[in-house]
This record gives sequence, structure tokens and C-alpha cells, in this order.
Amino acid sequence: MRREKSISSMINVDAPSVARMYDWLLGGIENYAVDRAACEELLKIAPSSQTLARNNRRFLQRVVRILAQDYGIRQFLDHGSGLPTQDNVHQVTQRVAPDSRVVYIDNDPIVLAHGRTTLEENGQTAVIQADMRHTDAIFADPQVNRLIDFDQPVAALFVSVLHCLPDKDDPAGLVRRVAQHLAPGSFLVVCQLVSDRQEVREGVTDLMKMATNDSWGRVRTTQEVQAYFDGLDLLEPGLVDVVDWRPDTELTPRRRADDWVEWGGVARL
Repeated sequence: MRREKSISSMINVDAPSVARMYDWLLGGIENYAVDRAACEELLKIAPSSQTLARNNRRFLQRVVRILAQDYGIRQFLDHGSGLPTQDNVHQVTQRVAPDSRVVYIDNDPIVLAHGRTTLEENGQTAVIQADMRHTDAIFADPQVNRLIDFDQPVAALFVSVLHCLPDKDDPAGLVRRVAQHLAPGSFLVVCQLVSDRQEVREGVTDLMKMATNDSWGRVRTTQEVQAYFDGLDLLEPGLVDVVDWRPDTELTPRRRADDWVEWGGVARL
């Protein structure tokens, strides 16, 4: 009888992983030399990348807290969730409401391995290994349906992940497909890497395509991100650099990434 491959045998330590690179940019330890080398090359093209990654992480934590606290959302689907780090989605929302339920979705086997270890004692949270483009399969997954009631509002998160999809995979179409599965009162949280500097867009895109064997998407423009939200009702302040999306205080100066930014917002269905 054929034996299923172990997760550890599926983890490629000879090529960079987007999830592990992001982990390194956030100051994490779940990365390898190949990931750190790719990040060093990235920093040559866009030196403010660590600031950008940390701003993006704070945005994720802030938006989850606000949706749970101010809008009563108790269900979250995190597409392209990446490696567990400090203050993950379930930790943020379950501090507000302990009955909150979260499903993390990622196709990287190392995310599955670390996620299951981290979440094994939390019955209201799950991680599934799936390609976020396969919407029907995700919404039919038993783990997803164990935790998520799609007759009730859900927050679907696409935070710093749609730039991983090439144009042929139609990231705007993916957002629309997910929206069609959600009940009224649900939310879509979307941001992606953008830059007005052509050399940054092309340089980062070329680097990431080379590092991921041409499986990456591209850095886009703010106008292209607008298409993700066509026909949707945006919460204030609309589409912005995520550092400006409902900051916790106006008194503390915000550190900004000046080479590129995470651009996006939150829409209510």
C-alpha cells in the first residue's frame, strides 16, 4: 500500500518560501538560509521591506480586533495565512470574544506543520492546506464547515497575499467568487503590495519569480487594487496605505515604507 508523504518530506529547504521570508522580515525564527538570502536581495531593491511587513502585520491585528469588537464578527477565513507568529488572528479575536472561530488557509506544507502544532489545543481554530484559488474546495472542506456557519457573517481575509497570484489567475475574480459564498453582513479584507516606482515593481517581481520558480504574481499599482473592490461598500477611510487604516492613535508618528506599500481596505457585503 502506498504511504502518504510526511509533511516534513514535502518542505523544500533548498528554495525560498514566501511564508518563511515574511517570517524573517517580521523577526521570526522559522526560516532557513535560503530564505534569508532572498530577503537580503529583496532589501537591496526595497530597503524599507521590514517596515512594510511590520506595518502590514499591525494592520491585520487591528482590523481583526475592530471587526470583532465593533462589528460583532465571530468567524474568520484567513487566505494565505502564512506561518504562525505573535498575535495571530485567533488570538486577537478570541480576546474580544472567546467563542470566535478561525480557519487558516495556506498551501505551504511548513505552514500546515507549524499551524497544527500551534493550534492543536484550540478547538475553535483550524489550519487547512489548500490552494486559495480553489474556492469551491475550500468552502466544501469538512474542517471549514465544522467551524464556519456560512449563513452567518464571515470576515474573509486576503492580507498581503494577492500579489502572489499572477494575472492569469485573476485575483479580482477570486475575491468576487469568495464574496458570492458569504452571507450579507460579511466583510472582505484585502491588501496587496503596490508601488508607483516602476523599478521597484519590476525588480521585486523579477526577484520573487526567480526565487519561487515563476509561481509568484507581481507588485501592482493602486489603481489595480481598486478593481478588487468594484461594486463593494468600503468602510472608512476607504483604500489607503494600511498604516493609515484606522490607526490606534494619531499621536505616535507612523513608520512608513517609502519604496512600496501595502494598499487596501475593508468592504462590507
